[in-house]
Amino acid sequence: MEAGAERVEMKFEVAVIPVADADRSKEFYTKLGWRLDADFPFDNGFRVVQFTPPGSGCSVQFGSKITSAAPGSAQGLYLIVSDVEAARTDLVARGIEVSEVFHAGTPGAQFQIDVSGRIGGPAPEHATYNSFATFRDPDGNGWLLQEVTTRLPGRGLSNLDVATLTELLQEAEKHHSEYEPTAPKHEWSAWYAAYIVARQNGKTPEEAAKDGKIHIEGAR
Repeated sequence: MEAGAERVEMKFEVAVIPVADADRSKEFYTKLGWRLDADFPFDNGFRVVQFTPPGSGCSVQFGSKITSAAPGSAQGLYLIVSDVEAARTDLVARGIEVSEVFHAGTPGAQFQIDVSGRIGGPAPEHATYNSFATFRDPDGNGWLLQEVTTRLPGRGLSNLDVATLTELLQEAEKHHSEYEPTAPKHEWSAWYAAYIVARQNGKTPEEAAKDGKIHIEGAR
C-alpha cells in the first residue's frame, strides 16, 4: 500500500453460530438480555435469527440452513466486559449457568472445557485481559467473558458505554489541563474531539494529546 493511501474500513458485523433448534436458542439468547434484531423465516426452510449483546458492534446469527457446522462447535466466543464479576452476577440473576470467575494458571486454560489450569478468582489487581468466566448455550457453543480495563496499544475504543466514556473524558481532561497553560486560545471541545478520535483509533493517551495539539495549532 502506498504511503498516505486510505485503507478501506472492514467492520466485523456478524458471527454465525451453529444450533440444532432455532426456537430453543432464541429463548436462551433472549434470556441473556440480548437485543433481538431479526427473525426471518423463508418458504424453503431457511431462517435467520440475529441477536446483539448490549453495547456490542458485532451480532450473532443462527437459524435453519444457515451453516453446515455441527451444533455446539463454536467455542471461545469472546464477550468483553469492564467488570467480569458484575457481568457474571447479572447472568446468574437471569438464570444462566456461569462458571466462577477465574484466571489462567497455565497459558490457554481459559479455552479448555475442563477446569485444569484455572485459578479461582480474578487476576491479581484485576490485570486487564486476564480475568474470565465461561458459559454455554443449549447446544454447547462456548462463550468467554473477559475483563478488559485498559486496551493494548492499537486496539482502540469502540461501542463506548457511559462508564468507559466517563473515564475517557476524565483522561482527556487531565491531558488537556497539561496543554492548556501554554496553548493558544482555542475551543476546548475541538481539542477533546481530536483526542477522543485518536484514542478510538488505537493511539495511546500521549499520542492522542499530540493529535489534539496538532489539531488546535494547525487550525489557527
